[in-house]
Amino acid sequence: MNLRKYFIMGSQNCDRKPEDILEEAAKSGITAFQFREKGEGSLTYEKKLALGRRLRDICARHNIMFFINDDIDLVEPLAADGIHVGQDDMQLEKVRKMFPDKIIGLSVSNQTEADNSTVQLADYLGAGSVFATSSKDDAAQAVGLKWIRDLRIQYPNIPIVGIGGITEENASSVIDAGADGTAVISAITRADNIGAAVKKL
Repeated sequence: MNLRKYFIMGSQNCDRKPEDILEEAAKSGITAFQFREKGEGSLTYEKKLALGRRLRDICARHNIMFFINDDIDLVEPLAADGIHVGQDDMQLEKVRKMFPDKIIGLSVSNQTEADNSTVQLADYLGAGSVFATSSKDDAAQAVGLKWIRDLRIQYPNIPIVGIGGITEENASSVIDAGADGTAVISAITRADNIGAAVKKL
């Protein structure tokens, strides 16, 4: 499971065709992709499913893991490799029972959330927001690199992906703090040169 360069995107994050952005990112070296069609301006129903299929095909062609963001109804139709859930989504225990063979990621942004979650059922943890971010309306307050270090000490064997405000300039600091990967949205969707951005991440 290679989570080193974990790209998250939905149509609401794009100022051009999501397929074109993902294709370029895939060719440039992303290792995982999460379809997050959520928030203001996002697609629904058939249009969401259709876009998901097109993005899934791109990931399949490039052997990139394909995740769904908490939308469990899309997991089977899109043959997703995994699903990522947040603290306000379906409980991890239920998700694990529904999808015993899928990779499941869990967001944790502070110690209380970690203590109240069945972390041991997760295949990886999404930790953040590491830095301040404008990509997600519901993003938690920035918790800094210390949270990555704290999680690594508590859960030495669970892969950790830092998320939130990560850029080409600060991505290496997240890895140095103990994360196995970095998850980004705008660092790729808004990049002038996607290929160069992915390589620097």
